[in-house]
Amino acid sequence: MRLHTDALYLRPLQKEDAAELLELRLRNHDFLQPFEPIRPASHFTLEGQQEQIAQAQRDFANQAAFAFGVFLPENDRMIGRVALSNVARGAWQNATLGYFLDKEFNGKGYTTQAVKLVLQFAFTEAQLHRVQAGVMPHNLGSIRVLEKNGFRYEGRSLRYLLINGAWEDHDMYAITAEEWTK
Repeated sequence: MRLHTDALYLRPLQKEDAAELLELRLRNHDFLQPFEPIRPASHFTLEGQQEQIAQAQRDFANQAAFAFGVFLPENDRMIGRVALSNVARGAWQNATLGYFLDKEFNGKGYTTQAVKLVLQFAFTEAQLHRVQAGVMPHNLGSIRVLEKNGFRYEGRSLRYLLINGAWEDHDMYAITAEEWTK
């Protein structure tokens, strides 16, 4: 499976991607850490990334989550990851959106395009009704990505997630299938 624009493509991660994913994580550790949980040292090993990918593959097969690598078509370089996690079926049909992009490629529209592609997957292939995202209020770039993709602000969740060692408030954004435009 491959979802694409002229500038990038998404595909589910494969075990062969583990070394490149590790390199991406290590290269961007200081840049991403203020926005992520503190992870054990084992996460930043080849084995840790192999396990992350194996779990993502199991989750994809079970429709519990859908994780994709973000790649440049001209050289197949991995520049990020975008995922729909915490998939709930039944009456809710919801998933939580998360993403990160290599610092080198931030501010160039790649994240906005990757989110647009994953929303297309969410509302067509995965048959979800709603996608939500939580973002720290000071993460203006991420808020802008969500707004450009039609997400609406729903409110603030206090002390929502343990990020970089502190309980951080998150502004909640969501979009439903009825609001989504292709």
